[in-house]
Amino acid sequence: MPEQQPPAVSVIMPVLNEERHLRTSVRHILEQEYAGELEVVIALGPSTDRTDEIAAELVSETAANKNARVHTVPNPTGRTPAALNAAIKASRHPIVVRVDGHGMLSPNYIATAVRLLEETGAQNVGGIMHAEGENAWEEAVAAAMTSKIGVGNAAFHTGGTAGPAETVYLGVFRREALEQQGGYNEEFIRAQDWELNFRIREAGGLIWFSPELKVSYRPRPTVKALAKQYKDYGRWRHVVARYHQGSINLRYLAPPTAVAAIAAGVVVGAVVTPWGFVVPAGYLAAIAAGSVPAGKGLPLKARAQIPVALATMHMSWGFGFLTSPKSLARRVIASRRPAVK
Repeated sequence: MPEQQPPAVSVIMPVLNEERHLRTSVRHILEQEYAGELEVVIALGPSTDRTDEIAAELVSETAANKNARVHTVPNPTGRTPAALNAAIKASRHPIVVRVDGHGMLSPNYIATAVRLLEETGAQNVGGIMHAEGENAWEEAVAAAMTSKIGVGNAAFHTGGTAGPAETVYLGVFRREALEQQGGYNEEFIRAQDWELNFRIREAGGLIWFSPELKVSYRPRPTVKALAKQYKDYGRWRHVVARYHQGSINLRYLAPPTAVAAIAAGVVVGAVVTPWGFVVPAGYLAAIAAGSVPAGKGLPLKARAQIPVALATMHMSWGFGFLTSPKSLARRVIASRRPAVK
């Protein structure tokens, strides 16, 4: 009896200004150790670099390979959830893999994910966001993003045991789950993964985390870019907390608490008593101490920048959380889609 062919897989990729990593990211997809048919659908935002040109080259280079082709679709808004929905609509296979333009799949990622979907009965499986840098600054950010002092006990950053989860990094979905829920809510400019997985779980579906799945991630290349990324994370995490009461925990409250305490300490230190400076000084001492184990094995130049990366992540996330407007949450709540069971 002939061996059964693995299910065909669609890989969807939202991209915007990804000329630095796009070709390598797509290569990691096309070179997967997977016997089934693959297609890659790239949703092109309004990039200002060579992203569109590189994507066109990839389409041309794979046109003759019927089992591993690259296609593109436009995403004029540039918004991630709109890109994902456009790519889902343009794709055609029963398994849908989400990948970002700066994510690099491990060689057996798709094969492992398909196996886990079958073994667990899950609607979506995901694994570890393994940050890796290509220079000293990015190595420092990667160390911060994979340390508990940087991100707490988030399993998809630091690892953990396999099991049910609220959400996972990126995700490998059964198409019927995406279609049943109507895709991503396009009002969620960030945290769209969490919101979609929330609806899947409400409908009785299983979201599964496994450390077997690993995606190498390229961190933001500058302090400014990292600060914007984490400010947006904090801003949208507060939207999620307002959208779904009870979803907040101490890990999410730590950065805004630190921002408020440090700001208060500086004001008290400047206006009332120098003892107020104990709070920001204590924070700086804590991240300096926490940087030592986080930077183990890295070059000195990278280790020296880990405290800067940690402070940027914490303060930007906390500031974004504290300044997240209620009007944004109200707009998102108004767009709420009930889970389809």
